[in-house]
Amino acid sequence: MESFAQILPLILIFAIMYFLLIRPQQKKAKEHQAMVAALRRGDQVITQGGLIGKITKVREGANELELELAEGVRVRVVQSTIAQVLNKTEPAS
Repeated sequence: MESFAQILPLILIFAIMYFLLIRPQQKKAKEHQAMVAALRRGDQVITQGGLIGKITKVREGANELELELAEGVRVRVVQSTIAQVLNKTEPAS
């Protein structure tokens, strides 16, 4: 009984860490993966580097996007570096 009383605070600390740190971080990562998977041509996005551009090409197998930052200025970025989607395009019918 005495040894259980010594282990109980460790169990409580782990439970608090799980619910306050680990679980929200996993939820945020899952939401980011869903957002990245839903990216398509025409979406306006912000990269983690702060660049704002419009997606001109999505390369599925390579996990790359081609962004148009200005007229005639195109860059390739890794999909996971997209931080936020500003404007979604309507799905093609």
